[in-house]
Amino acid sequence: MLPFYLLTFAAAVQAHSQLLPGSCNFESDTCGYTSDADFMSWTLNKDGRFVIVDAVLDDYEEGETRPDARPQRENRGILLSPVLDQEEWSCLRLVYQITGSGSLEVRQRREGKSFDRPLWSSQSPSDSWIIASMDLQNTTEPYRVVIEGRPAEAAGSSVAVFELHISPGYCFDCDFEGTHLCGYSNQWNTNVNWYVGGGLAQSARGSLSNDHTYNNRTGHFMYVDSIYAKTFKEVAKLVSPMTTVPMSGCLTFQYQHGEEQGHLFSVYTRDQVGQYQELWRAEPERQSEWAATPGEWIPVQVDLKAPYSLQVVFEVAFNSPRGGRIAIDDISFSPEFCSADTEPTFDPSIASCDFESGLCHYTQDNVLVSPWKRVSVKPNIFRNGDHTTGAGSFLLAHSRLNPRSGYVSRLIGPTLPGNMKFCLRFYFSLRGFNQTDQALAVYLQHHNKTQEKIWTQGEKSRGIWIATDVTFHTSQPSKIMFVSTCRSFWDCGSVALDDIRVTLGDCELAAAGLQLSVPGHCDFEAGHCGYTQDKQGDAGDWVWRRGPTPTSYTGPRGDHTTGLGYYMHIEASPMLPGQNARLLSRTLRGSRGPQCLRFFYHMYGSGTGQLSVHLDKDGQDVLLWQRSGEQSVAWLRAAVEYQCELQHKVVFEATRGSSVRSDIAIDDIVFESGPCPEAEVRATLGTSNEIE
Repeated sequence: MLPFYLLTFAAAVQAHSQLLPGSCNFESDTCGYTSDADFMSWTLNKDGRFVIVDAVLDDYEEGETRPDARPQRENRGILLSPVLDQEEWSCLRLVYQITGSGSLEVRQRREGKSFDRPLWSSQSPSDSWIIASMDLQNTTEPYRVVIEGRPAEAAGSSVAVFELHISPGYCFDCDFEGTHLCGYSNQWNTNVNWYVGGGLAQSARGSLSNDHTYNNRTGHFMYVDSIYAKTFKEVAKLVSPMTTVPMSGCLTFQYQHGEEQGHLFSVYTRDQVGQYQELWRAEPERQSEWAATPGEWIPVQVDLKAPYSLQVVFEVAFNSPRGGRIAIDDISFSPEFCSADTEPTFDPSIASCDFESGLCHYTQDNVLVSPWKRVSVKPNIFRNGDHTTGAGSFLLAHSRLNPRSGYVSRLIGPTLPGNMKFCLRFYFSLRGFNQTDQALAVYLQHHNKTQEKIWTQGEKSRGIWIATDVTFHTSQPSKIMFVSTCRSFWDCGSVALDDIRVTLGDCELAAAGLQLSVPGHCDFEAGHCGYTQDKQGDAGDWVWRRGPTPTSYTGPRGDHTTGLGYYMHIEASPMLPGQNARLLSRTLRGSRGPQCLRFFYHMYGSGTGQLSVHLDKDGQDVLLWQRSGEQSVAWLRAAVEYQCELQHKVVFEATRGSSVRSDIAIDDIVFESGPCPEAEVRATLGTSNEIE
């Protein structure tokens, strides 16, 4: 018997399935993997078996010049695979260790693309080797695997990779014949655990049965046995790798049980925030049918929907002195559902709307109520525009447009299916309310006509767009309903609503998924995202800020991302007229096709100067976009299309205007491959409003 939790990853690799190009165990060389010369080098350990990037410490005091007059390179090493041309779905398994402090990230790089697609990342240090698994979706484009290690600038910090295997199929697939068991892990319990069976091993009950893969005693499987349990309230959990891409289909596995039936065998999904949902359970009445033939392998098929990252958990709970034994083998996944009658994964985007082209799938309750009005405010210096572009449409309730003494506005969304968890994000803005407890609330209108309040506004929003995230569960088919109530005309103001977005799962999952899925995205919530000040070509600095700028009548009152987060801006007060500040992106790879740069900018103030975007390539400065003078009190969206086949940087340059009321800000930068899907927003000063 070999305890699963005592397996060492340094054991000899017993490859039981075909390994694809790009696999490497770093025995004596790096298998064609090379270090990017622009960064620190990964080095092969002198005895082989792993590659490592170590922290490089600078022994020079602050302000002291290095002898070679060159700046120290960032503690970052990038390891590039050979070009891989694998069209079918495959699984990449990485055995790694982060010592001290640091991070490790795996990305996929396609030829001609300026940005890599993130696959997986970790910042968790460990004192042993750890396995990470990530699915590589089918593609017709050749690609490279990019491994980026970032040891912290601290003594003893390092990032190492022990082996990297790419195998055909899904990361769920496992017959338990390999040494590290396809990335499956045992959730440690001091009393009862999953063990590796087979391979001529014996348990405390005697010989184990044949495995399912080879139908002999040399093959392997996983099992849990109550003979090792100290009490009869024990639970053993075998956990799959975390999915890294959306998946849906049929999960298949084989299991067997012994004669005793004092246990419950269940299969769950577990998401990244630790929430469980049952997929399947071995019913006691069904187990009795097989009691006459213990040890027989029983096939199970269960539909699995994984629109966000989750794990599959095989759980055995012992609930009586009879205990027993459960074994599983040959777990596999197919992209086709087990049953033709299974409904596809629900698409929650039908409940999303930015109101640019109407109300989408939303309707209004016009019985004895005041309707929401779709409003378009042109960019101006007095009144905020919409959240989507700064010059588009949003919904407005009350606004003193209706002379009634009191009124209610209801906006009702499409039907969402029952027994599902959703994340609702929307933006709202309040003005003029003396009491805000009923200014805006969100309800679930259930199929049985009952209503459940899931959110209410408790504070004023200072007239800026505030993002709100609400996680809710539908126990039955339900509709989202936005309700604004005004008791007295003189106590009410206006309620604005925009950019409703509904996704599957907990809102914490949606936030994590956004950061991984958008290459080149920066909302400045966690820092500068690699943007740096140009210390040689400017006279001022861009400042990372939250909330309003210090000078009145200029600058934003909040960021664009959430209304309460961070953005970058120039503070005009310490600068002289005509002085500039330049913010540089990281070096970007060239692209054969067009690129689309989108960002939001804020240029409000009577003395506002100029904001421009430049392309810096081989020392040449190419102007891509420019705005001068006061533009709007709102955040405005810009879309800039450009093409560059050489390495380059994008530069945001702000120039101070004639007075201190010249603060300029940027936020929510996104780079996208391909042409911009819509024309650039051409904001012009104006004060007229259009109300439908």
